[in-house]
Amino acid sequence: MERFLAKASICFMLYLTIMKNLRSAYFAVLFCLLTANPLFAQTTLVHAGTVLAVPGEKPLTNQTIVIEKGKISEIRSGFVSAAQLNLASDQVTVIDLKEQFVMPGFIDMHTHITSERDPNANPHEWTTLFDEDAAFRAIPYAEATLNAGFTTVRNVGGNYKLMLALKRAIAAGYVEGPRIITATGAVSATGGHGDDHGYRPEIMNAFETNVAICDGSDDCRRAVRALVKQGAEVIKITATGGVLSNTAAGVGQQLTDDELKAIVETAHSLGRKVAAHAHEADGINAALRAGVNSIEHGSYLNDESVRLFKETGAYLVPTLLAGVSVTEELETNDNIPPAIAGKIRQVGPVVEASFKRALKGGVNIAFGTDSGVSKHGTNAREFELMVNYGMDENEAIRSATLHAAELLGMKDSLGSLEKGKWADLVAVDGNPLQDISELRNIQFVMKEGTIYKQRDTN
Repeated sequence: MERFLAKASICFMLYLTIMKNLRSAYFAVLFCLLTANPLFAQTTLVHAGTVLAVPGEKPLTNQTIVIEKGKISEIRSGFVSAAQLNLASDQVTVIDLKEQFVMPGFIDMHTHITSERDPNANPHEWTTLFDEDAAFRAIPYAEATLNAGFTTVRNVGGNYKLMLALKRAIAAGYVEGPRIITATGAVSATGGHGDDHGYRPEIMNAFETNVAICDGSDDCRRAVRALVKQGAEVIKITATGGVLSNTAAGVGQQLTDDELKAIVETAHSLGRKVAAHAHEADGINAALRAGVNSIEHGSYLNDESVRLFKETGAYLVPTLLAGVSVTEELETNDNIPPAIAGKIRQVGPVVEASFKRALKGGVNIAFGTDSGVSKHGTNAREFELMVNYGMDENEAIRSATLHAAELLGMKDSLGSLEKGKWADLVAVDGNPLQDISELRNIQFVMKEGTIYKQRDTN
């Protein structure tokens, strides 16, 4: 309170110096009083019963996480009071998670947060709706993702204007959602996965030209530069065919070795990492040889793939949930085009074996769901699939925290609960190291020190 009175006195002196401009004086004093008030300059103490501060290490019990200006300033043993920190009680907010298991906020490295598959939707509605319709739809997708405990996502494809607008709206606090690292579009070969299919050229040409479609090394360099100009923070490429593109082109390599090398060299020269969509082994291995930072999906890993992963240090982002989701949809959705249905039947059964091969081979693995193919907010189901396919619970959590932060290049600010990192926290009632399905029931979400979800205990 003494600090408040002192600052209020200074503000009053400021008022006296500008009496000739009463309107300015009023707002100056109001601003000073608000920023001096303890309610506007809080330290937050999170009393946590169990804390997995650094996934992979032993959980700690009865800890206090001290948060200032959205970041963790320290973690203390015991349930520390304001007085023990030499702070007045009205300068501190205490959050009681004494009965809960607290972890770092999760990171999903493969999302499409501005869209979502809907078997009941008109497949041609993109020709009738406005971009603004898609923007409004994206708001609940972002909220669902954050409420599921995912405080950061890497978004690897979507309308770049919509994507960047959503990212800015979340950062400004207009919309609730995760922190977004975006790839905007995807570098793709003409006619390949990432290009548009299924409509007359006149219809496709009526819409904005995709700057990322390219042919030949020089053109692919141009595509990377164009995406960076658009605002891409990471470069997404489609090294192979894809399951959900409406063309019977298979899921083998589509960008040539020379094109892949040109893409990676250009992206790295511009300070961007490269995420390569790749299913069959020929495309996976070509992308790894070119120096990509991650392989997305990796449905047909072979021994050479494992060797290249180990040699380059690249990450696998397995997106197991995507394969399961489209396989489940195939059972009930009769409107899936034949070209897509055939690829679902081809790829679905091999995903589990490929993941197990990567796990056995010691490949770096980062968490990713391909949400948008699956429903937003169900991201945590990926944890269960990883564990069911042989990954240890602690390692599954590491994949969505420390490993994902490392792949993002943000390990200094994300991935664990340590001094100086963003106060991104999630909590559950049970112990996910014993039952990973607990992560489907997130009870508390904090991002940068702000609470977005908290169970009402009244």
